[in-house]
Amino acid sequence: MRIIRYILRRLLYLAPVLFGVTIMVFVISHAIPGDPAKMIAGPKASRQAVENIRKQHGLDKPLAVQYFRFISGLAKADLGISIRNHRPVTRDLYDFFPATLELTLASIGICLFVGIPLGILSAVNRNRLIDHCTRIFSVFGVSMPVFWLGLMLLLLFYRNLGWLPGSGRLDIDFSPPVYVTGLYLIDTLLEGSMDKFFNAATHLLMPAFCLSYVYLAIITRIVRSSMIEVLGQDYIVTARANGVSEWMVVVKHAFKNSLIPTVTITGLSFGELLGGAILTETIFGWPGMGKYVVDSVNYLDFPAIMGFTLVVSLVYVSINLAVDVLYAFLNPKITY
Repeated sequence: MRIIRYILRRLLYLAPVLFGVTIMVFVISHAIPGDPAKMIAGPKASRQAVENIRKQHGLDKPLAVQYFRFISGLAKADLGISIRNHRPVTRDLYDFFPATLELTLASIGICLFVGIPLGILSAVNRNRLIDHCTRIFSVFGVSMPVFWLGLMLLLLFYRNLGWLPGSGRLDIDFSPPVYVTGLYLIDTLLEGSMDKFFNAATHLLMPAFCLSYVYLAIITRIVRSSMIEVLGQDYIVTARANGVSEWMVVVKHAFKNSLIPTVTITGLSFGELLGGAILTETIFGWPGMGKYVVDSVNYLDFPAIMGFTLVVSLVYVSINLAVDVLYAFLNPKITY
């Protein structure tokens, strides 16, 4: 019951957090110089045409009225109408969110399935060759700009070698799978189309690695430092003295007790990957929320910018809550 009360209390805190996010984003986005009505109408549009667009989207109202209208719509799960394409923002996010989610899940999968084993190997073989190589790999990861890495990957694997496709989620020869989850890897399997599945996987590989490399390096370093600390504890020495195999010492005793910092950084990384896919999606032409919000910023599409920020904030807070709850299962000493 304690954990249920804790979750309910945290959910109550969610409302003021999101409310504060809406105020900050609304103020910052409206402080940007420019008139979205003029940008939509074009440089040769008449003043009357610009005024009509402004009235159509309520841009002629005071900022307080515009914000109140947005909050009123938000209470009805209505994020407003996009200034740029005249579609409901909710519908746009529904269309673009699965692509970003698939890219984020693939990236976090690479972080976990590569970063954790590398961190363990580095810690177990401390100050040996594999440890030095892993640390160099991590330093490159945290130092390399995402846009530069993306361009180098395209130059090498797409332009020079021709091994991987350069943009999009599928080749133009393939039609999108029947929409079930919006995740192409899952929908293609449900459709039973293996050639389409492998094509989608090859399109996903480069942007997923590009997006994940920074956080892969961070997770590797966190796992390494946590494992080194745990491997120096007295109970590890005792387990080895009692004849427990090295595999059991590392996996069952050391790694299990070093999971809390790893879970923490993984939860934070997931939220940051979801919101930080903008550069990656732009470079690789990935049709997700990142590319959508970049186009929206270029046209000062306030409803779309607000909707994107709210979705990312909601996911980020939810992931943090899930991580906090998971602590109790990883360490029984933690209570709520």
